[in-house]
Amino acid sequence: MRFNDLQIIRMAAEIRELEKEGTPLLRRFGLVQATALNMSNMIGVGPFITIPLLMSALGGPQAMLGWIVAVLIAIPDGMIWSELGAAMPGSGGSYLYLREGYGRETFGRLMAFLFIWQFILSGPLEIASGYIGFARYTGYIWPTMTQRATLLVAAAVGVINVVLLYRRITSIGTITVSLWIGTLLTTLAVVITGAMHFSAARAFDFPPGAFTFSLGFVFGLGAASRVGVYDYLGYYDICYIGDEVKNPGRTIPRSIIISVIAVAVIYLAINLSVIGVVPWREFVPWDKHPESGFLVSTMMEKIYGTKAATVFTAMVLWTAFGSVFALLLGYSRIPYAAALDGYFFKVFGRLHPTKRFPYVSLIVLGAIAIICSFFSLDTVIDALISTRILVQFIGQIFALILLRKRAPEMSRPYKMWLYPLPCLVALIGWIFIFATTAWPVILLGLGTLVLGAIFFIAWSWYTNRWPFAVIADS
Repeated sequence: MRFNDLQIIRMAAEIRELEKEGTPLLRRFGLVQATALNMSNMIGVGPFITIPLLMSALGGPQAMLGWIVAVLIAIPDGMIWSELGAAMPGSGGSYLYLREGYGRETFGRLMAFLFIWQFILSGPLEIASGYIGFARYTGYIWPTMTQRATLLVAAAVGVINVVLLYRRITSIGTITVSLWIGTLLTTLAVVITGAMHFSAARAFDFPPGAFTFSLGFVFGLGAASRVGVYDYLGYYDICYIGDEVKNPGRTIPRSIIISVIAVAVIYLAINLSVIGVVPWREFVPWDKHPESGFLVSTMMEKIYGTKAATVFTAMVLWTAFGSVFALLLGYSRIPYAAALDGYFFKVFGRLHPTKRFPYVSLIVLGAIAIICSFFSLDTVIDALISTRILVQFIGQIFALILLRKRAPEMSRPYKMWLYPLPCLVALIGWIFIFATTAWPVILLGLGTLVLGAIFFIAWSWYTNRWPFAVIADS
């Protein structure tokens, strides 16, 4: 889970205001600051709730191959973000790249709309994963909690989150710093404990035929890779505030690659720390072992006892709730900003009459997140990744290719190495992850886009805009 996204949204909003006023922006993000921003959005509660899913995907430690596949996708995909971000160092990220790549007032308008449309689902899915993680770790403190109670806890956290956010939030900096400190302490506690009590025999206890190639192995690797990608999300976040990056042609690509590699090492350390202390057979498959819902608490109990594990669990709950609080706060501003720019429904641009916050966007995303929290964590993660792949990740690949053809004179301070090979590798990787997803989730991803396209056509007809009004592409 990433909890600094609200900083990005806030900065992007400030950037838009300054752009309207004609005020020059200060480029204050160097390599260190840009890398820190990316990494702070990548590291969160995710690894604490996904390790059982990862190991269950292939039935043992060989599932860590999913981390490798995820890295092999993230690096070339990061190169795509890098070229687009260096060429168009403005606020907006994918929203900007899709709009410009496909034509601002033609197909780019459609792609920008579909990006926000799928985000209305994928954003709440990401938030819901935090609700589910919170509820599952509550099970350590409340051992007799039933499945129904778990669902009710997840929904209750969602309701409390909306209620707390139904006001103007002014303490963003304090909230972010406190959440980041809590996450760092939790992560360090796991890694240090695992290093002090690590057992290689326990960590690399591969089952018979662990690496036997089969169709089941391929689909299992796809499931593990989706978990890996879920935990890596955020390596590109510096692109959302490109206006404030010093020398973006060098800083953006370097910060992205450094972030991916550094976080890959940290996540590998967390995984090895856990399975080097807790035998993987005690929580695989995850749906047959209730204790897998609070695996890291179990690890701390084995070493330090129940009281220390309870304190640690409270730290995880703090991180989980803090992350979903910040995510809903930040994500509710994205449809709002798009509505103000005229690329999404006007109703999402409404502000509360007295408290001045986007209440429609907050309520819609908050309600969808609560509904999504009733599904299993693996389903939520699969749906989250699958709905983002088609428009955001694959869409950006073709946006870059189109820009290379349509605007060869565009200034490109950074051009990806070995073009178009990284595009091809990323494309194959995203297709692999999408194709190995369960067919109901695939249908959900495709159905979401089809429905979005229908709404776009109806909306464009009603507002007399492209494709019903002839507009010169800009």
